[in-house]
Amino acid sequence: MTIRTLLVDDEKLAIQGMQVRLAEFEDIEIVDTCTNGREAIRKIKTLKPDLVFLDIQMPGFDGFAVVKGIMDIEPPLIVFCTAYSDHALRAFETQAVDYLMKPVETDRLADTIARIRERLADKRVRDEADKLRGLLSEVAPEAAEELEQSEDTPAPSRYEKLINVKDRGQIFRVDVDTIERIDAAGDYMCIYTADNSLILRETMKDLEKRLDPKNFQRVHRSTIVNLDQVRQVKPHTNGECFLVLESGAEVKVSRSYRDVVTRFVH
Repeated sequence: MTIRTLLVDDEKLAIQGMQVRLAEFEDIEIVDTCTNGREAIRKIKTLKPDLVFLDIQMPGFDGFAVVKGIMDIEPPLIVFCTAYSDHALRAFETQAVDYLMKPVETDRLADTIARIRERLADKRVRDEADKLRGLLSEVAPEAAEELEQSEDTPAPSRYEKLINVKDRGQIFRVDVDTIERIDAAGDYMCIYTADNSLILRETMKDLEKRLDPKNFQRVHRSTIVNLDQVRQVKPHTNGECFLVLESGAEVKVSRSYRDVVTRFVH
């Protein structure tokens, strides 16, 4: 399926440059372009694109005003494209998929398009499930209830490879494979890699949905561990044990989650 895309930039040369770069991606269909924020809001609402590459600094309505102007509809995925790095924090606060610096590098753009594909695939799966659930609720209520219960297991396409973390006034792009463990503290998550620790404002329940359960498992009520980082299992008292991670850190596995340890016992 094609990704219907709108380009928004007050510089026509910038639009032309993006058109050339995006031509390399067969599933990207540029449905229109516009050069100001007011026009962008109108076209987003009428064309309903899947994706918008959006400049930030434009006369009149800037990129953030455009995002605010489409709050009354289901918004498309937004990728900010700008020559200025000082708007990155605010951009990610608007739930933008990415923040690209001009001139856009080919490899960087390819990574962004890959993330867009994952997001849209996940959305299409949810939309189809919603349609099926609506139909089943009319003709077979019991089947609809079973479907809703089965949706607790997320589709593989939704799992993230990179997580953007705003911490200490910066945006960190964390490769999930480098994460050793995650500890919860209310609505905040402390993400540990081998050489860093970062604070993410998100609930553990929501973060779990973004991580592949084949690799990331809860071993305690407030701790998630990357099983690929486990190097040793040390038995403890009362059916508990410790997992020794690649960095040497030890994480206790409570009795409620001891089935996780069976993955390491052959």
